[in-house]
Amino acid sequence: MKIAVVGLGYVGMSNAVLLAQNHDVTAVDVSAARVDLVNQRKSPIVDAELEDYLATRPLRLTATTDLAAAARDAEVVVIATPTDYDPDTNHFDTSSVEQVAKAALAANPDASIVVKSTIPVGFISRLRAELGSDHVFFSPEFLREGRALFDNLHPSRIIVGDTGLRGRQFADLMLEGAVKKDVAVLLTDPAEAEAIKLFANTYLAMRVAFFNELDSYAMAHGMDTRQIIDGIGLDPRIGSHYNNPSFGYGGYCLPKDTKQLLANYGKVPQNLIAAIVDANQTRKDFLAERILDLKPRTVGVYRLVMKANSDNFRQSSIQGIMKRIKAQGIPVVLYEPALAEDQFLGSPVVRDLAAFKAQADVILANRMSDDLADVAGKVFTRDLFGAD
Repeated sequence: MKIAVVGLGYVGMSNAVLLAQNHDVTAVDVSAARVDLVNQRKSPIVDAELEDYLATRPLRLTATTDLAAAARDAEVVVIATPTDYDPDTNHFDTSSVEQVAKAALAANPDASIVVKSTIPVGFISRLRAELGSDHVFFSPEFLREGRALFDNLHPSRIIVGDTGLRGRQFADLMLEGAVKKDVAVLLTDPAEAEAIKLFANTYLAMRVAFFNELDSYAMAHGMDTRQIIDGIGLDPRIGSHYNNPSFGYGGYCLPKDTKQLLANYGKVPQNLIAAIVDANQTRKDFLAERILDLKPRTVGVYRLVMKANSDNFRQSSIQGIMKRIKAQGIPVVLYEPALAEDQFLGSPVVRDLAAFKAQADVILANRMSDDLADVAGKVFTRDLFGAD
């Protein structure tokens, strides 16, 4: 089968490589640089399994910037383009998905158009009506940045928002490429698949917010946060997972997905979803105050990235802490190897780790690192378990 995958970020690359194990896949991106990397069998993103598979596996994969040509011969077109949250409209910016779907159907009206980008509830129904085609459907992804291919090879579940033959065909393609075969497969209606994605990520954000608020309480009362978390985690209904305090939930998915779900509620009564969104700001306010209480002369920010083994710092929670500190006139310096610029938000980027450590008397680290072991007394972190 011939397949086109449009958008070469975490989602697109991991799906392209997964499917290219057994099928002819053309990866499409507007960036010629990314296309060139893929054709050289190099990953444009940091992901250990992606890098290994591209370098060592006999993948049936090519890349191009020509969407029309890729779609023309494809039976399936997977769309994985960005859908950033637009605060002015309180919705995802789905324009790139709409443009790709329209162009793909124009080139090949018989192709199945599978949207992997995160979208609002009701999007697919609207797009089907606008395009006059029911060949378009949504299949949510549940991938971690830095482990995207691993999570596609070992999926927790496969969900496709189409109950017909096209939906079943795509689910079979995903399962065919996976290493793990004992996987729950669920075919749903379009809106239900969209809701599954948003509610799943909002639940994860709620769990992050819960343990962060627990940590704030313990800090305010001079208590040992870890002892409390260890104790409540012994309840099997709660469990000892996804419980490590942080500077707040961040990254590409959770902030925008929680806000989109809140917007989707419209006139439907709710309290919890709004509280999850608000809690993230409250956590950053609380931690910024605690850092300012230390009377720092210069604050160092160790890494902007959200988690270990990632090069992505979109909407990372540490940026919110940094902005609050800078607003109080405290100088901030950054150590971020993934950043090419010499400044970030008006603060200098120091690329020499030793010089960075010397300049800062308080160092912020959302996640602790062995790099900071020699200056542990300077480090402010809420990382209690050494896990993302």
